[in-house]
Amino acid sequence: MAEKQEGIKIVSDNRQARFLYEILETYEAGIELKGTEVKSIRQGKANLKDGYGLIRNGEAWLLNVHISPYQSSGEYFNHDPRRTRKLLLHKQEIRKLIGKVEQKGLTLVPLKMYLKNGLVKVTLGLGKGKKLHDKRDDIKERQDKREMERAMKRY
Repeated sequence: MAEKQEGIKIVSDNRQARFLYEILETYEAGIELKGTEVKSIRQGKANLKDGYGLIRNGEAWLLNVHISPYQSSGEYFNHDPRRTRKLLLHKQEIRKLIGKVEQKGLTLVPLKMYLKNGLVKVTLGLGKGKKLHDKRDDIKERQDKREMERAMKRY
């Protein structure tokens, strides 16, 4: 048997999450999906912007992530776009997350949704919310970096 190359296709990226949260750790998780959801994700119709993770009864859940209904099927067979989806993580990862989310007050934020060897995966970030002054510092650093690059380009 020939080995497969690891093909990763990024479907959706939550760029706003890195601005709003300071990401401390990342985890890769699978998602429990319906058939029409997978077809819609393959077309690139997923939005992670308002999504977040939650741990309830020893299980991880992904809430408020929008996956558009699949256009080629009837309305009867389609899914609810913002339904709660179960995340597939190992027990020890869930135990570790329970301690950090509940005790330290951290948040689970979806960062990327991608296809890896035909399976839909999500990268979850364990994040701490940034204060307003931290966000302003990030904006200022970004502007300074841009100005330096422009100045270097001129000379």
